[in-house]
This record gives sequence, structure tokens and C-alpha cells, in this order.
Amino acid sequence: MSKHTKLNRSTIRRVLRLIRPYAGLVALTLTLAAITVFTTLLAPVISGKAVDLILGPGQVDFAGLGKLAVAMAATILCTAVSQWLMNVVNNRITFQVVRDMRVKAFEQMEILPLKYMDAHRPGDAISRITTDVEQFSDGLLMGFTQLFTGVLTILGTLGVMISIDWRIALVVVALTPLSIFVARFIATHTYSMFKVQSETRAEMTSLVEELVGNEHLVRAFGYESRAESRFERINLDLQKCGVRAVFFSSLTNPCTRFVNSLVYAAVGVLGAFAAIAGSLTVGELSVFLNYANQYTKPFNDISDVMTELQNALACAQRVFDLIDETPIVPDAPDAVVLPAGAGSVEFEHVKFRYASDVPLIEDMNLRVWPGQRIALVGPTGCGKTTLVNLLMRFYEINGGCLKVDGHPIDTVTRDSLRANLGMVLQETWLKSGTIAENIAYGKPDATREEIIEAAKKARAHSFICRLPHGYDTVVAEDGGNISQGQRQLLCIARVMLRRPPILILDEATSSIDTRTEVLVQDAFEELMKGRTSFIVAHRLSTIKNADQILVMNAGNIIERGTHDELLAKGGFYARLYESQFAKA
Repeated sequence: MSKHTKLNRSTIRRVLRLIRPYAGLVALTLTLAAITVFTTLLAPVISGKAVDLILGPGQVDFAGLGKLAVAMAATILCTAVSQWLMNVVNNRITFQVVRDMRVKAFEQMEILPLKYMDAHRPGDAISRITTDVEQFSDGLLMGFTQLFTGVLTILGTLGVMISIDWRIALVVVALTPLSIFVARFIATHTYSMFKVQSETRAEMTSLVEELVGNEHLVRAFGYESRAESRFERINLDLQKCGVRAVFFSSLTNPCTRFVNSLVYAAVGVLGAFAAIAGSLTVGELSVFLNYANQYTKPFNDISDVMTELQNALACAQRVFDLIDETPIVPDAPDAVVLPAGAGSVEFEHVKFRYASDVPLIEDMNLRVWPGQRIALVGPTGCGKTTLVNLLMRFYEINGGCLKVDGHPIDTVTRDSLRANLGMVLQETWLKSGTIAENIAYGKPDATREEIIEAAKKARAHSFICRLPHGYDTVVAEDGGNISQGQRQLLCIARVMLRRPPILILDEATSSIDTRTEVLVQDAFEELMKGRTSFIVAHRLSTIKNADQILVMNAGNIIERGTHDELLAKGGFYARLYESQFAKA
């Protein structure tokens, strides 16, 4: 069995497990499908009887034809109603299954470790949750609508044809495998093509998301022509794989129709000889020809469904791949809630690597007392932000022990740990909502008075009051309608509101003008009183008053001490400081 076949079957089993909760609706749609098929099969019988009532000129049974006309009208009406109801039920099943799948995928995104986000482009995850789920929805809906009725139609027409003339029915059955073989062969070979198409579509989504989200940088650096080249290359790849997939899948219908035409011709020729021999009436022959058409038509529908299902299964597999990604290590069963503590932090022989074969932090030892201000400095990539990520438990340490207030962080719940930590990052993030909602992001139950007080301490109250609707001004996605400095002030106000015992400031004032920075530094001084603070800084002028400065390089603490002590040593920190404040 090929790898694709095994993958297909596994995907189908998972889709069926998603459908299982809606077994009642599935039973209802099967019942409606059976009614639709029965009434559809009944119509040719009625028309065949009508043919036999027309014996010749002056020998037409008009009374019988009238009754048959009423029966035919009732049959057609019943078929239409049952088919409409079946489509309604199928839509309900499909949309509920797709909703469940999308919820599972989004919930998985919430518990994936940050290393997954670092290793994958955001557009890929977006494509899986939106585009791939939508493609799966279309294929599943088409399958529910046509697969049930197609199979039942085939079985029903075959039964009726056998009852009329088993020899002609046998010929029909003998030619049927040709149609099945063609459809199966094409469907099997198009799965991989549709999978490549989905992956290329995700690549395009990632590129568009990247370029649209950073349009100002694209223009600032004159990247337009290169962006167009990248887009054209991916678009061309998508065109090629899309055309290839659609071309081969579109062969299904004409190939099966050719086989169906052979079946119809065989039935017509054999039926004509049977009618001449007297074993069939003309009406029965017309019924047989109608059934031959009805018998072969579902094969066309099913072949179309199989093509759509291959696309749907390829998209579903990409969503399942996301759902199957290894989530973050869950909280230990006996994990305790970390209370709001004093803010002590201990690194004891901590080891950490992003990649198993690339050393980073090999043996870090650090003890931070409550209320201390610890500054982290060093060249880019030295491990400053990594230390913060470990403290926030965004990444799990590979060895040693990391404690907060005497508790190893893997023995407390993540929520309680992070409730004791407040972060202001260099890169600001605001959600689409009002100014007040953004400040209260970490404390949704905050009162308006608390929000205003936090904004005042962050020196944001003044500019907020100048906005059109003050604290009720709606911030665009990513804060596009306010300046970078103002966004940073709002992020600072967000932490001011929570006032956690441990603060992490990662270049928190880098996007603020010098005058505002002085005001914010005053606010930080007030905020940091009695609180443990980790300050990641490149501008060394902002950390002169730190209780301890840790100089990091290649994941190791190579120097530690106060500003004056490190300058007196004349080492790495002194050279770094002098490079920023060289005397004329």
C-alpha cells in the first residue's frame, strides 16, 4: 500500500470521527437520499407504462394517461422536496464539522510552543485555518450531496434492471468496472497534485501577509520589484501545479462519460433485439434505457466527487498536521498556583539550546533578590532575550533549575507564573479595539478610573485626551492610526495597570522621543520601586542606576557588577560603553 493511500485512509477515518457526533443528521440525510432515489427511479416506470398505453392511432388510453400524469407530478414534487431537505441537512452537517475542525485548529494554535511559531511562517498557519478548511468544506459538502444519492441510485437501478431482464443487466454490470477503474486511477494520482497546490497556496498567503503587513518597509527599501518577482515566481508555481491538478482531475468526467456511452449503446442494441424477439415491450425498453442513463450518471457524479474529495482530503490533512503538532508541555498534575510574591529569581546551573547541536546557555547561575534591578547588556544574539523567554517559560529549559520566589517554575501553573511577570517589549502589539480595552488587555475587569490612573503614570493620558473619542477611540489593527511612540506608551500603561512583582523591560523606551523618554523613565522609577526588574537595553545610558549589570556574550554571563565597577574593570562592558560615548 502506497504512502499516499495510507495517508488518505487515515485522513478519511479522522473525518468520519468528526462526523460521528452528527450521526442523527447523517441518518436523516440517508433517509432523504433513499426517498429521492426511490422517486427518481419511479419516474421512468411511470413513463414506460405511459408508452405502453399509446398503442397506435385511435388506441390511446387517455384515462390511464391522466392517472399516470398525476402520479408523475406527485413523484416529481416528492423528489424536489426530499432533495431540497437533503441539501439543507447536508449543509448543516458540513458547516458544523468544519466549525469543529476550525475550533480544534485554533485551540491547537493557542497551545503550540513558540518554537513552532519561530519555525513556521504566520501565513502558513493562517492558510491552514482559513483557506484549507474552506476547501475541505466545499469537498465535504459536494460529497454529502452526491455520494449518498449516487451509490443508492446505482444499487436501485441495478436492482430494477435485473428484475426486467437480467441478461442485459449483466452486460451493464460487466462494463461498469471500466468506469470505476478510470475514476479511481485519476483520483489516486491527483491527490499529490492537490497537496502541492495547497502548500503553494499557503506559501503565497504567507508572502502576501508578509508584504502587506510591512508595506512601509517594502517601499522604504525599494523592495517593490523584488517583491513582485517573488510573487510572480510563487504565482507561476501555483498556476503550474493548479493547472496540472485541474487538468488531470478534469479527465475523469469525459473518460467516465465515454464508458457510460458504451453502456448505453450496449443496452440500446441488446434491448432492441429483445423487443424484436418479444421478450421486452417498447415501454420496458424505454424504461431500460432510462435506467441505463440513471445507472451510469452517478458514476460521473461520484468521479467528480472523488476529484473534489482528493482536494478536500489534501487540505484536511494539512489542518490535521497542524492539530497533531506537539503542544507545549502541560502544567504538571500537582502544579500549584504561584501567589503574588516578593519577586526573587534564581538560575541554578540552567542549560538551554534552541537547536540540540548549537550550544547557547550551558551553565547559568544567577540569584536576584526581591526589588533588585538587573540590566542585561551585550551584543545582538548574546542571549538577553533568551533569558527573558526562559523566565516567562515561553521555552522549557534543558537542564538545571529556574526558580521564582523559591518555586521551580515547572512546578507552578503557567498562568500564575505569568501573572507575576509584566513585559514591555521593543515591538508593540495592540489589538483592534478601544484605547481603554487595549490598556486593560491583561486586566479586563479594571475600572475606568484604574485605566486612567495607569495611563497617567505612563504619561499617556495627555495624548489620549487629544484623540477624537478619548479612551473610547478605536485603535486600528496593530495600532496603525496612532504613532509608534504612542503605541509604546499604551503598552507601558498596560503593565502599569497590572503592577506585577517582576518587570521585564526589553528596550521599552526605544521608540519614544527623548523628552517623552525622560517622563517615562520617571514613571518606571515609580513602578520599579520594590519590584524586581529585568532591563534589556542597548542604550547603556538607561541602565546606569541598575543594582547589577549582567554582560552577556554567546549565552554566558562574562561580567557582572554595577556600572562604576564594570567601568573600573576596563573589560567588555567598558569598551561597549566607550563605543557609545566616545570622547571627541
